[in-house]
Amino acid sequence: MQQFDAVDPDFESRVRAGFQRQQFMSTLGAHMTKVTAGEVHIEIRFNPAWTQQHEFVHGGVITSIVDSACGFAAFTLMPAGSEVLTVEYKINFLAPARGDRFVGIGLVVKPGRTLTVCSGEVLAYQNGDERLIATMQTTMMMIAR
Repeated sequence: MQQFDAVDPDFESRVRAGFQRQQFMSTLGAHMTKVTAGEVHIEIRFNPAWTQQHEFVHGGVITSIVDSACGFAAFTLMPAGSEVLTVEYKINFLAPARGDRFVGIGLVVKPGRTLTVCSGEVLAYQNGDERLIATMQTTMMMIAR
C-alpha cells in the first residue's frame, strides 16, 4: 500500500466529524474503526432487517459502507474546508454477504487536486473466519467551500 501525507494535520478529527454527520451510517450503527492518511475502515454488525430474499445482507448496505470508507479515505488527503462527493463507482460482489460483522475498507490509489481514485473491499467475519465479499473502484471529487 502506498503511503500518503495529509495536507491537514487535523484530518482525523475532521473526517470523524464528517462521519458523525452521516445519518445513514448512524442508522446502520456503523463505526469508523480506522482513520489514517489515505485509509479508512467502517464496520457494521449483522442486522436481519437488512437481508434480501436469500437471507444475505442486501448489496445496498454492503455498497454503502465501502462507498463511505472510500469517500472518507479520499477526504483524509483533502485540505481543511473542503468536502467530498462520490462521482462514480463500480462494485463486484465476490461472495454472499453472510457474517456477524462486515468491514468496508477504503484506500486511496491516486489523489488529485479535484478527483481522487480509490479502491475498496468489504470483509465479512463469521465464527472467527474472514472472507472477502466485495471489491470497489471509485472516483471521489473534492468540493471547495
